[in-house]
Amino acid sequence: MSTTGTTGREAACPGGPRHGQETADRLLRAATRSGAHLIAEAALLVQGWAVLADPIAGAVYSTPAAAAADGVHAAAAPQEHPYCVQRPAAGAVLVLAPGPAVPSERASHVATTTAALLEVRGQRAAELRGEQMRLHTTLVRLLLAGHTTAVADTLGGSGLSHVTVYRLTGADIPTAHQVLWRAVRPSLAPHADACTLLGRLDGELVVAELHHGGDDGRILRLVSRVSERHHLLAGMAGPLPLAEMSTAHSDAAAARHSATPTRRIVPADAVGTSRLAPLLPPGPYARWAGSVLRPLTPAHQRLLLVWLRTGSKPRAATALGLSAGTVRARIRDLSRLLGADLEDATVRAHLLLALRAPTPADADDDTDANGGEGAGDEVRGGGGPDRLETPPSGLLDTEAVRAWAWGLLGGLEPHLRIALACWLRQHARTAPAAAELHVHRTTLATWLTQCAEHLARNLADATVRAEIHLALRATRTGPDDPAALPRRGGRTYRRP
Repeated sequence: MSTTGTTGREAACPGGPRHGQETADRLLRAATRSGAHLIAEAALLVQGWAVLADPIAGAVYSTPAAAAADGVHAAAAPQEHPYCVQRPAAGAVLVLAPGPAVPSERASHVATTTAALLEVRGQRAAELRGEQMRLHTTLVRLLLAGHTTAVADTLGGSGLSHVTVYRLTGADIPTAHQVLWRAVRPSLAPHADACTLLGRLDGELVVAELHHGGDDGRILRLVSRVSERHHLLAGMAGPLPLAEMSTAHSDAAAARHSATPTRRIVPADAVGTSRLAPLLPPGPYARWAGSVLRPLTPAHQRLLLVWLRTGSKPRAATALGLSAGTVRARIRDLSRLLGADLEDATVRAHLLLALRAPTPADADDDTDANGGEGAGDEVRGGGGPDRLETPPSGLLDTEAVRAWAWGLLGGLEPHLRIALACWLRQHARTAPAAAELHVHRTTLATWLTQCAEHLARNLADATVRAEIHLALRATRTGPDDPAALPRRGGRTYRRP
C-alpha cells in the first residue's frame, strides 16, 4: 500500500497544536485519495497497524494486510484487545494498534480524526449511491433482456464471459441492499477481473457477478452473511455463459423456493437432485424420456422444469418474468401437446423425472459399459408410443426402485401415509386435503410435520414431494384411501 510519503521520524515528532494540525492535514490529504490511503496514513502516524472492519465484509482496508484478521477480531471482541483504539466509522469499526512509543492521546487524536474523515467519505458515497444503484438495476434489466454486448461495453469490454446470479427475498430487503452494497463495494471500472451488479427488481434483490468462468467465492460468502443477518432466503445459479443470464435468473428463483430458515441459500444445482434417477437403467430411461418429450422444444422444457421445481404457476411466472396467466395458458397448451393431464400429481412426477433424464449419448455410453442393449429391449416390450401416465415396464417397477421406496417410507404410520398421499395428490394444498380427509387443517399440518421429521425431507421442496409421491406408489399394498383413515367419534382421529 502506498502512503503519502511521510517518514517515521516525522510521525514521531513532539506533540502540540502544530503537530495536531499537521496530523489532521496529512490525514485529510490521504482521505482525498482513497479510503485505503487514509487507513495507511493512520497506521503510519500511530507507528502500528490500522484496520477498517465491517461486520459483513470483514476487513475493508488493512495496513499492513497481515493485520486484517487481528483487526476483525478486535472489532468483534474489544475486551480481548485493550491496547487497541477503536472508533465507529461509516457503519464499520476503525481499529488502531499504536506502537509502544506513541502516547495514548496521540493515538486517540489520530483515531478520532480518521473516523471523522471516514464518515465524510461515507456521506459523500451515500449521496452518489442512489444514482449508482439505479444504474446497476438498469444494467441487470438489460442483461435479462439479452443486451449482453451493450452491458459488456458499459463495463469496459473486459472479456467478462460468465455470470453467477443470486436472488434474495425477505422483509428486510432495503436494508440488506444497503449493507450488501457497502460490503461488496461494487465498481464499474473497466478491465476488472470481475464485476458485481446489484439491482432491486420487483421487490427482490438480484446480484449478478460477471467474471471469466469462475469466482473466488467472495460474493457467495457476503450473500450468505447478509441472508443470515437479515433473515432472507436466496437462490443461486451459475456460473453460466453471459448470454444465458435469463436462464440463470429463473434457475436462481427456482432454487430460492427450496431455501429454508436452516438453509437460507440454495444453489440451483442442488434443486431437483434426484435420489431415484440414478437407480433407473440409463439407456431405457433416456429413451423413454426422449420419446415422451419429443413434441417439446427446449423453451417448452425450460418452462415445465421451472414450473415443476417451484411448485406453482405464480412462482414459475415470477421466476420466468412472465404473467401468471401466460404461464397457465402455455401449460394448458403443453398438456394438449403431450397428450397428458398435467394437473395429475403422478403425471407431474413422471414429467419431472423425464426432464431430468440423461442425454441419449450419455445413456448409450453407460449402457454399453454395463453390457449392451438387453435392458432396453425389455423396457420396450409392450410396443406403441411411450406415455407419461404409464412408464414402460422395467423402469419404475424394479427391485432397486422398490428397495429405495421402502427405505424412504419404512416405518411411516398408516394414518400419516394416508394423509401424506392425499396431500400430495392435492398438490401440497392443505385446505382441500384436510377436507378430503375430514380432519381439521391444524391436525393435517401436525401430521405433515411428523411426516417430514420421519422422512428427514423438506416437504416444502416440490421436487422432494414428487419423489415421495412416486415412492408411495411403489410401496402401495392397497389404496391410500381417506376412507380407510382410522377414526372414532366423527372427526376425532385415533390410532389403530
